Amino acid sequence: MRILAPRDMLATVLVGVLVLAGCSTQSRPSSDTGPAPPVPASGKLVSAPVGVPAGLATAPFDQPRKALIPDGWTISVWARIPKARLATWTPDGTLLVSVPASGQIVRLSQGRQATLLGDLDQPHGMAFAGSTLYVAESDQIDAYDYVDGRAVNGRTVAAGLPDARSPDLQGAYAHALKSVAVGPDGAVYFSIGSTANISPQDRTANPPRATIMRIAPGGGPAQPFATGVRNGTGLAVAPDGSVWTAVNNRDNAPDAAGKVDVGYVNDHPPESLARLTPGRELGWPYCNPDGGPADMPFIRDMTTNKDGSELDCSALAKVEQSMGAHSAPLGLSFTTGALPQPYADGALVGIHGSWNRKPPRAPEVSFFAWRDGALGDQQTLVGGFQSGDGSRWGRPVAAVVGPDGAVYVTDDDAGAVYRLAPPGR
Repeated sequence: MRILAPRDMLATVLVGVLVLAGCSTQSRPSSDTGPAPPVPASGKLVSAPVGVPAGLATAPFDQPRKALIPDGWTISVWARIPKARLATWTPDGTLLVSVPASGQIVRLSQGRQATLLGDLDQPHGMAFAGSTLYVAESDQIDAYDYVDGRAVNGRTVAAGLPDARSPDLQGAYAHALKSVAVGPDGAVYFSIGSTANISPQDRTANPPRATIMRIAPGGGPAQPFATGVRNGTGLAVAPDGSVWTAVNNRDNAPDAAGKVDVGYVNDHPPESLARLTPGRELGWPYCNPDGGPADMPFIRDMTTNKDGSELDCSALAKVEQSMGAHSAPLGLSFTTGALPQPYADGALVGIHGSWNRKPPRAPEVSFFAWRDGALGDQQTLVGGFQSGDGSRWGRPVAAVVGPDGAVYVTDDDAGAVYRLAPPGR
């Protein structure tokens, strides 16, 4: 285990193009888009050119691109960061983007990009509690004091987390990237993904995998908060203080007859969007959500729990919301009144798109309206990344609302950060 030393790094980083462009409207090109996604009940989506400043026009923006966005909004390439993943805003109004592939947290401010933190082990999720920045590495959770645009006084709050270097895993770990969130009481939550598609031994590992863990306010050892969470990469706190996760559920699930059929696999099981409570059980790998989109019950997994002896799926609380099977939800955040209607209050989910579905599930940024402590059905906020033949020019990871009232979207496939702006912003 690596012990953190205080860090104070703000060296300029050259990762690919690494130029911050602001809200440019220079080029307004066009290209093919895929099938139209669901249209919000209170608005409509239109095909709009993706603005690309001249200095950022390398592939895939070396040719015109269009996206499906709300009517009257604009979208532009705001920065180029190869393999950009999750994002969060600092108290001083700058954007942090994690780059697990290079071990960096990149800071975007006033037209400049710099390395806030480097030499980390696959940093992924980030969250602020006041001026304290939490970073989820593959093997530990870190905390830093964020002072004058610097991350200093680094310390480890949870160590020894599983990744591919863990002796018991012997290099085999499909879901090493972790996410982190902080509750209103100061409790720290973080995800530990499963080893593989179906690996029941994760449930009895130490620490257990396929869980959401919790560190009590004030510190102490992490304890399981929710179990049976195959890969809860999306992790965020809702306006009412509740913790939610967006879950990547299993692949190649057999039907009721135990047959792995493409027609069934394409739409089963749906991906989960669940409110977490102490001891919440989300079933994996013995139970899969079924039906939906809202209030999904669980059914037995016919590979691991054919006779129901491993876990009583009918006794599990229904899953609050869902996305299509193999959507691969990643980043999760809440808008909390920052956007115009009908997007003022809700959740934003980066849909990465399927890797093995036939035909592929399209990438997008989804919106789920927040009403009376619950989330409404999935709507598309940004789409058009996939053509009718299944080819893609981008794959969103996360979407977060900025202090300027625009939405900033990371894309690890295009190596970009987009600025999606409502009218007048």
